[in-house]
Amino acid sequence: MQFGSVRQFRNTLIKIITRLTLGSAAPTTLEQMKTCKNIRPAGFTLVEIMIVVAIIGLLAAIAIPNFVKARASSQASACINNLRQIDAAANEFALEKGKTSGSAITFPSDLTPYIKLNAVSSIPPCPAGGTYGTAFTVGSSPTCTLGATVTPAHKLP
Repeated sequence: MQFGSVRQFRNTLIKIITRLTLGSAAPTTLEQMKTCKNIRPAGFTLVEIMIVVAIIGLLAAIAIPNFVKARASSQASACINNLRQIDAAANEFALEKGKTSGSAITFPSDLTPYIKLNAVSSIPPCPAGGTYGTAFTVGSSPTCTLGATVTPAHKLP
């Protein structure tokens, strides 16, 4: 083989090397190599999507129990605060009406004037769905029907 110029020699050398490494579908000249681009199709592969779904599932498995626990503890706190308001209203009612310890209190009619009522003009209910005891006496603590059946407990300390 004879080469007329350095350019011819270089192009022939490139052809030989690329055909040996890439096969017959390879570009044959330097100009073709410069313009030939490996274009990868756009989008995500199945493996990438599966990895993302697995990560989201793992994060959900970690987060959901914490949300449930936070909701239960906030409901218990709201219930205990309602029980404190009922207890304070019962004590105020007893002082104002001259009731002694052990006297019966009619719930909620006797205590309604002493408690801040909710939007429907009633004593706030237990947020977890329990109900407050309807018959209690002066000096005894009000109770929620859920009491110690849930964690955390819905009872006054």
